[in-house]
Amino acid sequence: MRRLLDGYYRLLKLLITVLMGALIIPVSMQIVSRYTGFIPRYIWTEEIARFCFVWIILIGAMIAVRDGTHFDVDVLPHSPSRTIEFASKLFVNIAILIMALSFLWWGWDFGVLGARQKSEISGLPMLAIYAAWPLAGATWAIFTLERIWNDVAELKGGTAHGAG
Repeated sequence: MRRLLDGYYRLLKLLITVLMGALIIPVSMQIVSRYTGFIPRYIWTEEIARFCFVWIILIGAMIAVRDGTHFDVDVLPHSPSRTIEFASKLFVNIAILIMALSFLWWGWDFGVLGARQKSEISGLPMLAIYAAWPLAGATWAIFTLERIWNDVAELKGGTAHGAG
């Protein structure tokens, strides 16, 4: 299971890199067409840039959950007790899990809505953008469960594996 999650994590990192490159192309086309006559003004570039941007944000949040760099904020001071530290991490992870499941639950409805719509300019199905929410929720839930698993192993004296 660990290898599968590691592979998925690497895929997310690759996707965010590709999307960032893909975002640069339509934005550059918009800028060049605005100030020169070399490239005609394409309307679709703004929409494609917006699609890429939404996916970049949510994939970045997926990566950050596994790394423990997005939602895990120090609210309470660190305790010398491993049990109290575990309880603190567990509280944060349960809060993340609740948010992840809400994204998955309501994101599914959002995706169903998007499956019946097409974007006006590019004609792409809106599911191409709306699917990001339930996918983010599912990924956050999986990575959060992995973090809880790692924290339990660490509390028992074992070693934690995976990112973060």
